[in-house]
Amino acid sequence: MPNLKVKPDGSHGRVTHVTPESAGWTYVGFDLHRLKPGETASAETGDREVCLVWVSGKGSAKAGAKDFGVLGGRMSPFEGAPHALYIPAGSSWSVTAETELELAVCSAPGGGSYEARAIPPGTHPALTRGKGTNVRHVNNIMPEDDGAAHSLLVVEVITPGGHTSSYPPHKHDQDNLPNESFLEETYYHRLNPPQGFGFQRVYTDDRSLDEVMVLEDGDVTLVPKGYHPCAACHGYDLYYLNVMAGPKRIWKFYNAPEHEWLLKA
Repeated sequence: MPNLKVKPDGSHGRVTHVTPESAGWTYVGFDLHRLKPGETASAETGDREVCLVWVSGKGSAKAGAKDFGVLGGRMSPFEGAPHALYIPAGSSWSVTAETELELAVCSAPGGGSYEARAIPPGTHPALTRGKGTNVRHVNNIMPEDDGAAHSLLVVEVITPGGHTSSYPPHKHDQDNLPNESFLEETYYHRLNPPQGFGFQRVYTDDRSLDEVMVLEDGDVTLVPKGYHPCAACHGYDLYYLNVMAGPKRIWKFYNAPEHEWLLKA
């Protein structure tokens, strides 16, 4: 199995490149571009659909023949909800940075007759989940109930320092609806302040997979299967951008039975 942690390759240009082939799976792709003002990132979508997420900064965007103008606004992923742009399969996109820009490219197999569309902040309500030191703050970008994509699910979460997230441990690695859906998943992690660190464990019931990773600013983690909780260390807030996709665009997870009591505590 490939290494489950992908470190950024440099600090400029396309610094992260995860494909189904490099990850050893079928559905999810993830790229991260860090651009200077005036620089452009672009690609053809081919047989995949794409969600661009303005992690920080501003950039002018085109998708196919449509000009979406300047999108973005927040200068840090810890400053409110993002701008995003959905592009269907069989199209193309380009983004030219107006400021320093961090642009995430989330992708999965495409299909259907969807159209390119902007997803501005506030499209979906901000949510707070959990209690006590399991509180985290959620910005849905492309949730399953929006009905506007073939397979992509995209969400970002901020976990305050000292808190846990994706917790109690849950998994979604069985195509067994209505009880559980099969979804591959990537986590793109940022920390505030950036010199901080956190932890993520990815493990299965039989422990045939059981890895604990130190999370540093800019790391991407891969979740091919199993439970995948995170912890943010005291003093350092943890942001992550999740990309999920599988054979059905449904997020139905299964909680680790030995920890499910925490939901009632």
